[in-house]
Amino acid sequence: MHKQKIPAATILRLSVYHRYLQLLLKEGTTMISSAELAKRTNVNPAQLRKDLSYFGRFGVRGVGYDVAGLASRVSAILGLERDWRLVLVGIGPIGKALVRYPQFSQQGYNFVAAIDIDGKHIGEEIDPGIGIWPFDRLMQIVKENRVDLAVIAVTPDKAQEVADVLVSSGIKGILNFSSSRLVVPSGVNVQYVDFTVLLDSLTYNISRNTFRAEERWASVTEHPDKWTNEHSWPIIQSNHRAQPVETL
Repeated sequence: MHKQKIPAATILRLSVYHRYLQLLLKEGTTMISSAELAKRTNVNPAQLRKDLSYFGRFGVRGVGYDVAGLASRVSAILGLERDWRLVLVGIGPIGKALVRYPQFSQQGYNFVAAIDIDGKHIGEEIDPGIGIWPFDRLMQIVKENRVDLAVIAVTPDKAQEVADVLVSSGIKGILNFSSSRLVVPSGVNVQYVDFTVLLDSLTYNISRNTFRAEERWASVTEHPDKWTNEHSWPIIQSNHRAQPVETL
């Protein structure tokens, strides 16, 4: 049987749905319509239903979704029914901020160690219980702590070397904050986070629409119901009809 390919943007939207469903559970909401869930997560209902349809049938026509049931199934799809152990490589400002961000642990992502490439902070702790180790201990740290995922936050010239060690250690998932594109074998997943790329997306959308600003403003004042916020997942949200971008 041919395995259906799931668009990358769909997975990102599933994460957004999951976060909002968790909020609904905390509020005590038991049922929600597709239209309301789509509105709260800023997508259209057809897109929401299409995203979910990749993974089966959800909800009851005319009734909506059982919040607890849908949250549980989306959680299972995303692999969030278990905790994930992470190692950080690179302890600059970005790395330290990630380790100290409380929502990661709340969502089941737990840093267990940090690696200092430059060796200036060996033996210190970024956060209570999260020690800083030298680079030559990386493979040992990964194996002894049963690390699942790694975060690379080093300079571009060192990123590939770090990735090679991680792959040799058995890591299958890497979140890369370096601007360097990594060469990894099949079966190793890399997600890139480059803030300059995201900012470039903002400046592009602003710049290409500046020359139409007066024309758009006139249209808004004449037809205020015509202009609504639309996502161009997952990069940018703006007030023009941009083609969705599904790659990072």
